[in-house]
Order: sequence, then structure tokens, then C-alpha cells
Amino acid sequence: MRTAVVLIPGDGIGPSIADATVRVLAAAGAEIDWDVRLAGLAALAAHENPMPDSTLEAIRRTGVALKGPLETPVGEGYRSVNVALRKTFDLYANVRPAHVIVRGGRFDTVDIVLVRENTEGLYSGAEHYIKVGDDPRAAAESVAIITRTGSERVIRYAFDYAVAHGRRKVTLVHKANILKYSQGLFLEVGRRIAAEFEPRGIAFEDRIVDAMAMNLVLHPEVFDVIVTTNLFGDILSDEISGLVGGLGLAPGANIGVHAAIFEAVHGTAPDLAGKGVANPSALILAACMMLDHLGDGARADRIRAALEATIRAGHQVTRDLGGTATTEAFTDAVVAALRPPASATSDAGGRRLAGSRDRRG
Repeated sequence: MRTAVVLIPGDGIGPSIADATVRVLAAAGAEIDWDVRLAGLAALAAHENPMPDSTLEAIRRTGVALKGPLETPVGEGYRSVNVALRKTFDLYANVRPAHVIVRGGRFDTVDIVLVRENTEGLYSGAEHYIKVGDDPRAAAESVAIITRTGSERVIRYAFDYAVAHGRRKVTLVHKANILKYSQGLFLEVGRRIAAEFEPRGIAFEDRIVDAMAMNLVLHPEVFDVIVTTNLFGDILSDEISGLVGGLGLAPGANIGVHAAIFEAVHGTAPDLAGKGVANPSALILAACMMLDHLGDGARADRIRAALEATIRAGHQVTRDLGGTATTEAFTDAVVAALRPPASATSDAGGRRLAGSRDRRG
């Protein structure tokens, strides 16, 4: 049965890496009908709106989208397109996996999945200027809103993810030693949910964010699933990407009740646009997360294996990976590395949570 998916190519290098990703999925036999829509600068040029209603309606209809990097137009009246998508579809959980593909560097055993609360905290948009004397912008205030409901659903998602993927530990990151109300609420909810999952073999710990940042670069191998609030997750997710090679290898998923949007989390790289040298790995890996979400995990694993084999071989890789290959040559190599599934290999059939590798078995 074919599945309709919205494809937002994005800006800068977005169209190039989107084309590469579509090629790889087609070569793997993914049965997807792409509904191509615009957002960001491309949408502003075509529709005078960086987030057209037609794009939003398409996502509502399909419930699934794959998105390249978007650029928010500079100027008054335009908010972040990415934040707007999260708010519009209440995409409360941002899932960022990071694992080592090429061994022999500083870290060989990093395999972390970070689950970030995606709609609250300091990014909730509750901010204003404060007038003092004649200066209407003498001070500014941003409010970190953390709710029990928002905390509950993202922390529970992280624990459900751990169970579904055979992972063994969840680390909750916070700053409750200083922000005793807002961060304290997040920690309180986390401890209660952790007690529910303890009989299912999921260990739990909590760490203060500054100590966590240090330990991630000293001993990243001890962490498994991490769950945290919006701002901390934004920062730490880029840190764990840096442990395994950078944002060029970093996919992400934004999960809600009624929609899921999968993306390359790097920027638009306008200096590389149109040159045919961009690395499509992050978007290909995001597409694999999308296939997991759609219950096509076996195909996702085949694509991951082909991509990782191509990168490890090092013969046809883009310059950010130490090679000289074009985007097209790299994609050709990934397609060539794809192997037909063994007859005994089949998907479990169920819809599993979006993510990376499974540690069961």
C-alpha cells in the first residue's frame, strides 16, 4: 500500500539533498507518493508567504512530512518557520539520534537518542519589553513556561521509546537546583514516570545540565536516552551531533499526536547551494526515521546500512566527510550499496516510534 508524504525540499542546499533522498528511497523500493510543497524563502518568492496554507493543509491531510532546511526571511513579522510548524501541529517531541558511523576517532561507542520537549520552555514565545523612563526597550523579559501536561507527555515518550527500542536507561537533564519551580516540576514528573517504568527494566537518573554538558564530552558512552526541556535540548542535541561527526550526519524527528515531520537539522548552507557538493546523509537518515514511523523498519535499516557502508568505505564521500565526491556521486554509491532484503527478513508490521537503531538482541 502506497503512502502519501509531504516533501518540503527547503532552501539553499535543500532541493539538492531532497532529490538525493528521494532517489535512495526509490531505489530501496519505498512505496511513497510525494506531495511536494514549499516553505521558507522559496515559498515567500512563490506565494508571498513563508508558510502557505496549502502546505499546512497538505501536512494535515497526510500526517507525515519530510523537510529540508528552511530559511526564515529576515524582517519584521516573520517568525521562525520551523517553530511555526511545531506550534501549528503541536509537535511536542523532538527526537535526535547520534551514533558513531566511522570508528577510530575520539569516540567509538556513542549511541545516544535525545528527546527534547519541543513546544514549551523559553521557546514558548512568552516575552516582552519593559519600559523604564523614556526607553520602551530598557529591559526584556522571556518566560519559561513548563506545564505538567507538557512534561508528562514528552517524558513518557522518552520512556516508551526506550522500551520500544530495547534501550536500558533514561537520563533526565534539568536545572532544578536553581529554577526550583519550572525545572523542579519537570524533574518531579520525570521521577514519577520513572517509577512506573522501573519494573520494566528501564534505569533512571537525573543530571544537572552544566554537569551533563561536561560529561557528554568526557564519557558519552554511558548515556542512552536523554530527555530534557526545550532550550537544554536544543543545545545538547547539537553537542551530541558534534561527538559523532557534526550536523551533516544529524537527522531529527518532530512528533505529535496527529502529525510527524522529519528533517535534516543542519542549515541551508547558501554558500554550497547549486554547487552539487552537499552531503545528503542527514536527510537520508531522517527519511529512515520516517520509514520507522510508518512501520517500514526493515527498509529503513537497509538504507542505513548502505549509507553507513558508503561512508565507512570513504571512496565516494562529500568533502565534509573527507572526500571529493559530488552529491550525485555520493548518492550513486549509496544506491549501489543497497542490497535486496533477504527472503527471511520482514518488518514486524507494527508502527514503531521514530528513531534510529534498535538495541534489542
